[in-house]
Amino acid sequence: MSDDFEKLGRMNPPKASAEARARALAVAMQSFDEAEKSSNTTQGSAHPVRQSSIFNRIWSPIMNRKLLAGSALATLLVVPAAAFLTLELTRNGAPFAESAQEIALKDEGKKEEARPKPEPQAAARKMAADERARQQEAKTADALASGSVEGEAAAPAAQADAMANSVARDSAAPMSAVDGAQPQMTYLPAPTVQEDLVAAPPENRERFGKAESNPVKSVATDPVSTFSVDVDTASYAFVRRSLMEGQMPERDAVRVEEMVNYFPYDWPRPVSATEPFKATVTVMPTPWNGGTRLMHVAIKGYDVVPAQAPKANLVFLIDVSGSMDEPDKLPLLKSAFRLLVEKLKPEDTVSIVTYAGNAGTVLEPTDVKDKAKILAAIDTLQPGGSTAGAQGIDAAYGLAEKAFVKGGVNRVMLATDGDFNVGPSSDEDLKRLIEEKRKSGIFLSVLGFGRGNYNDALMQTIAQNGNGTAAYIDTLAEAQKTLVEEAGSSLFPIAKDVKLQVEFNPAAIAEYRLIGYETRALKREDFNNDKVDAGDIGSGHSVTAIYEVTPVGSPAVLNDKLRYAEAQKPAAEASPHGGELAFLKIRYKKPDGDTSELMTTPVTEANAVPALGEASGDVRFSVAVAAFGQKLSGVSALSDYGYDAVIDLASGAKGADPFGYRGEFVNLVRLAKGLGGSRN
Repeated sequence: MSDDFEKLGRMNPPKASAEARARALAVAMQSFDEAEKSSNTTQGSAHPVRQSSIFNRIWSPIMNRKLLAGSALATLLVVPAAAFLTLELTRNGAPFAESAQEIALKDEGKKEEARPKPEPQAAARKMAADERARQQEAKTADALASGSVEGEAAAPAAQADAMANSVARDSAAPMSAVDGAQPQMTYLPAPTVQEDLVAAPPENRERFGKAESNPVKSVATDPVSTFSVDVDTASYAFVRRSLMEGQMPERDAVRVEEMVNYFPYDWPRPVSATEPFKATVTVMPTPWNGGTRLMHVAIKGYDVVPAQAPKANLVFLIDVSGSMDEPDKLPLLKSAFRLLVEKLKPEDTVSIVTYAGNAGTVLEPTDVKDKAKILAAIDTLQPGGSTAGAQGIDAAYGLAEKAFVKGGVNRVMLATDGDFNVGPSSDEDLKRLIEEKRKSGIFLSVLGFGRGNYNDALMQTIAQNGNGTAAYIDTLAEAQKTLVEEAGSSLFPIAKDVKLQVEFNPAAIAEYRLIGYETRALKREDFNNDKVDAGDIGSGHSVTAIYEVTPVGSPAVLNDKLRYAEAQKPAAEASPHGGELAFLKIRYKKPDGDTSELMTTPVTEANAVPALGEASGDVRFSVAVAAFGQKLSGVSALSDYGYDAVIDLASGAKGADPFGYRGEFVNLVRLAKGLGGSRN
């Protein structure tokens, strides 16, 4: 292409005739007319894109200012094209000149008949307008070069110039100046749509504590298992909500012990309040592993008669931050607390503290007999602000101390989605704060609400260190279960700092694995240390723990025998506990006590049943729930135990099911099966 231009520069073109010049000018004027028409069409891509508001404010005045400039620029581009065309038309013997001349004559002949003759005055006016447009274009170019265009308009103005020039250039040149090639269609870039106009999906900020499933331990090297009881139920409710929404729950959200303890069981009860709870042990074959057995430990708390229940001093600590402005958060929370108020006795007291930015007292300690005042205070709650959770906890404990009931129930009930984003926000900071307040005899329970930013890890930390329970409220029916049907067990403790310890007999048991309770594990020496905090048991509450144990000599044993274990044993002698499989110890404190008491139960073959089907319905159903929880949390031991087996086991053990909880569980297993066990 460069060679052609160099040849043109060395040529001595002949003088153009007046007739040829007129024809060339006619062709140029035709191109100019087409350029004028095209300047009225929509600019942008072939598929127009809606401009953003900021772009419109800049674009409109620029284009109004540049319209004449674009037309003048088109004229400037047409003139050189016309001159070059004139050279081609007048060159002697050039085939292209002849072809171009024939085309020009034909086109001009067709256009001449329809085109009105321009008047001399109109031509003069047009030339004057073109000259003014050219001058304006030159001024604008100088302004851009010197940076005198103000603010944000500079860059869009340059872009507008380039776009106008492109339109004029493409419209004014129907043929290429070189080789007669057809020009390429030019598409203008579409204006960029602002990102903030596109709705982004909500960020998922849910946080769960990570804990690996308990491993299989060898009795020869680690014969003692110690853990704190757990009566929380939050995990089951969260798992249910996930499955009902069509997705498998996160593995870290699954705590098997909370799923098992979600359901009410009719375990044997203690005969009097002097014995706060009773332990029942059942040994049976493991349904998912024929070479092992399950050791099922069930504890039932003494059920306090409502008339004998102590006076309650409750403080509702309610999160009203902006994150609570969802239908399943603050509105559901308000309905849940209305249900609880209806359950309380007239002499009980209720206070309300809210926190969002700053903590505020909505209701001073008020007797429940003035129920209308309490309900009216609940109705006034509105969301807004950030979450100053630590300030709210301080204010709530202050009200609890103000209305403190000696010998009664003094409890703060925190209701939140867990989004503590102002003040001490780390788990450790809040843990220390709760531990300090617990020493005054005021306990704390947690009610979690909503999805999207639910901080389960923080809720567990607060509840465990506040001598309270953690529940997750996803429906009003769950609020009814937690705050009304189980109000006694959640509000009125009968024992605190309850710890379990199991010692396995190496002569009978080779290995064991505790199912669940990963976040409740304690050191062996913590069992006898009364300074170490543990879980609480409320009125009528039940606690279930399940071990999978491998008998000595079973082919399911995973660990090799120790080479030097036999050499370390003393001379063989008859063991006084040869008939025992394990020894269960329970240590607890009374609600107002500081010194623990001990209960013990030996586990022998007398506690065993030969087949799983011979165990009670409650035992079999709890085993089904434990199996489901392990599958959801990815325990490899149950990889060959299918959902259908869980469904069959649970369906055969539903029993009367007056509240429909067990039937709902079977449906959840079916949902998990339908999802194929896949995880999002």
